[in-house]
Amino acid sequence: MRVEINLASRVYEDAGRFWLRWGSAVAALGILTLVLAYFAVAGWLTARKDRDLIRQSQQQIQLRDQERARAEVLLNLPQNSSTRDRSQFLNDLFQRKAFSWTRVFEDLERVMPPRLHVVSIHPEMAANNQLAIKLVVAGDTRERAQELVRKMEESPRFHETAIDQEMEAPSTTTGDRVMFDISALYVPELEPTSTQEAR
Repeated sequence: MRVEINLASRVYEDAGRFWLRWGSAVAALGILTLVLAYFAVAGWLTARKDRDLIRQSQQQIQLRDQERARAEVLLNLPQNSSTRDRSQFLNDLFQRKAFSWTRVFEDLERVMPPRLHVVSIHPEMAANNQLAIKLVVAGDTRERAQELVRKMEESPRFHETAIDQEMEAPSTTTGDRVMFDISALYVPELEPTSTQEAR
């Protein structure tokens, strides 16, 4: 039987194996650090470009707001009051002319549940220049009106739909028991342009 005894004053260490293990680990950490540093710098540069774009957009918005404020001051001058009133009247007229009864009824027909019908409809311009419609509908149950509101909200043509009031229907032979006032914002479908029609 052979026994090996180490009589050296220092314990033997395999330096090659040590550097192979820990050197490769340090090298991998170094590469990972470089990759992370690259992504950090790339993200910072991208964020800098985005910040520049945001700053340019904010400057453009400020310029437009200043132009609008100057135009409003000019329009509010006493000598321009008739022009301002006429412009407002024409803009309102154009917006009313753009309202298509046919399209509104087609859009309502797509979402109207059975045994519920429109009694009256009234379009008006909301404060934010959006087209609002007030509906009076009649039917046999409240669930029908709630279904209509849900379907209108799912439609791309109606937003912020709500039942404003519920009342008992007048005694008629149609079988209606309840009536509802419903309000909604209406988003009309854009007319196709001549270039789109040519396609």
